[in-house]
Amino acid sequence: MKKYNVGIVGFGWVATAHIPAINQSTQGQVTAVYSSRLQNAAELSTRYGSPIQTYDSFEALLADPSIHVVSICSLPQEHADQAVKAAEAGKHLIIEKPLALSWADCQRIEAAVRKAGVHACVCFEARYSGQYLSTRALIDQGLLGTIHYGEVDYYHGIGPWYGQFRWNVQERAGGSALLTAGCHALDALLLCMEGEVESVSSFATKSASPIFEPYEYNTTSVTLVRFKDGRVGKCAAVVDCLQPYYFHTHLCGSEGSLLDNKFHSMKLHTNKSAWSELSMKMMDSGDVSDHPYATQFQTFFDALDGNREMPLTGLSDAMRTHEVIFAADASAKTGQPVYL
Repeated sequence: MKKYNVGIVGFGWVATAHIPAINQSTQGQVTAVYSSRLQNAAELSTRYGSPIQTYDSFEALLADPSIHVVSICSLPQEHADQAVKAAEAGKHLIIEKPLALSWADCQRIEAAVRKAGVHACVCFEARYSGQYLSTRALIDQGLLGTIHYGEVDYYHGIGPWYGQFRWNVQERAGGSALLTAGCHALDALLLCMEGEVESVSSFATKSASPIFEPYEYNTTSVTLVRFKDGRVGKCAAVVDCLQPYYFHTHLCGSEGSLLDNKFHSMKLHTNKSAWSELSMKMMDSGDVSDHPYATQFQTFFDALDGNREMPLTGLSDAMRTHEVIFAADASAKTGQPVYL
């Protein structure tokens, strides 16, 4: 079993969740940090219980031959250039969502990763949550039959009470309601409803609340997804709501339905007059400290050991999700369907 030294790029909120999750794995260890805000190496080493070297340039971190993996936790608009350079330097990648803020940049990342022969893990960590591992298991067991309609919606008011608000309000950084956070829900929808997407139709709007007035882009969108086999899905991305965090799931199939943590299955002859409840932890927080990074990163290091692509949240799956996201955002701007 190989040991992987990991360099963190960008020391913000999400990095503070990546570091302990990486260190919790059996193979990974954070040994370096680069941030535009220079960090104290001694303080970081004491905080995380192992030696961490700090760098004052991204290039210096990439030049360190002892670093095997780079975890990109920087601002979204920096992801593409940093990911390409890291791949060209022969480093495996952990990339926070979104991959990039344009489809062309996503394609640049993919080309660099494939050319360098490195592997990538993209942080659509909801796929590794108890909620979606259980949901997918229910689907795989055939207890819902063939799913013909599904909706997965993301409700999370990202206001001034979050540190990311200061940059997230900028279109060049946040991008759209889907890119900044709703991407988790669209990705989960594609996880639950496998198959090729034919077209998307999306509409966007924005809250009238003065709390969300600083946003430079529409902070609510609803996207209808049509699959090539005729099935239909829906994803709402609402980051300007004033309510508790809610990650909504409703799947309807030929043998039953699932509603969040409840289900009915004809195959199991469950009571059709009342939901049966699944015992699983729900996605109920936008705080990165509550996200299932530990499970995801352990799976990534295991995949590196086997020289195979990361399951569930590898680059291929992430590219599929991003292609649909960018098509949806294009549809929202024109009011017309976009065909993939």
